[in-house]
Amino acid sequence: MEEQPVREPLSRDAPSLTTGDRELFGYVGIEAVLDQMRLKTMKSGFEFNIMVVGQSGLGKSTMVNTLFKSKVSRKSSCPGYEEHTPKTVQLLSVTHVVEEKGVKMKLTVTDTPGFGDQINNQNCWEPIVEYINDQYERYLREEILINRKRKIPDTRVHACVYFVPPTGHWLRPLDLEFMRRLSKITNVVPVIAKADTLTLEERAEFRQRIQKDLKAHGIQVYPQVDFDEDPDDRLLNDKIREKIPFAVVGADKEHQVNGKKILGRKTKWGIIEVENPAHSEFPLLRDLLIRSHLQDLKDITHSVHYERYRVRRLNESNQPAKNAERLGLGSVNGEPESHL
Repeated sequence: MEEQPVREPLSRDAPSLTTGDRELFGYVGIEAVLDQMRLKTMKSGFEFNIMVVGQSGLGKSTMVNTLFKSKVSRKSSCPGYEEHTPKTVQLLSVTHVVEEKGVKMKLTVTDTPGFGDQINNQNCWEPIVEYINDQYERYLREEILINRKRKIPDTRVHACVYFVPPTGHWLRPLDLEFMRRLSKITNVVPVIAKADTLTLEERAEFRQRIQKDLKAHGIQVYPQVDFDEDPDDRLLNDKIREKIPFAVVGADKEHQVNGKKILGRKTKWGIIEVENPAHSEFPLLRDLLIRSHLQDLKDITHSVHYERYRVRRLNESNQPAKNAERLGLGSVNGEPESHL
């Protein structure tokens, strides 16, 4: 009888064998997973949370309405709304379900009335930082439950559009301090508001000054160089970074131009067409936030900004028991955590 070779038991730590790409000799159907993902997203929908920050009068509400071609801003959504300048920074959110071609998006727009409108704007960013961290905390508390929801509600801020006043000079200390702090905890997308008040030459010079300011102060706005995943991403994002901050004009009214209805703003010099790249870089902003980078904004929020917050909080909770009790992470809703 022939002796059988003895097989060594595989160790759990044994290295896996990688043989590289294999050429298929028939149809398997792997690519169908894309259709599956699309159908699942169409059924369940998805969430997108955007924050707009800037002093009053810069067209934040109009810009948000223009982005989503719907009355989604807080000002447009509240009948009888009266504009007034609060004495302190407030954060007000409004949520809508926006649907296009069967795809549903739960859109939350958070406005920050009062920001930059006071004589003394010291620490006016603190309520905004606190709000963003509160959304991370809410997600974390749901995530660490033993019996957690199948789909955790996501209220985390995926993008913060910061409206820079069209001064044509340099960034103000307030602009720099806000973006320095916020870029560490969320995706900041700066835009030059009401860009039609500047000539094309003034826009270009102002953009260059802003880019120099950001670089000099070590502020990385979205899309961040550190998070480019491959050469193709870097090539695309480099082109976007050259244009940031986008010089935008918002409008939510249509006008007749050469027999066509055009979204734009009427002036005594003519119609400023919002979607005409020669008039406004709004199309670049819309493409970045919705058409090309929306999922990337969500991914970076989850895998980078939220992850930093999560690690810090869990490290804090592993301090002495008194600290854990103070942080409120020792027990959530009466249930012990699963892995703290």
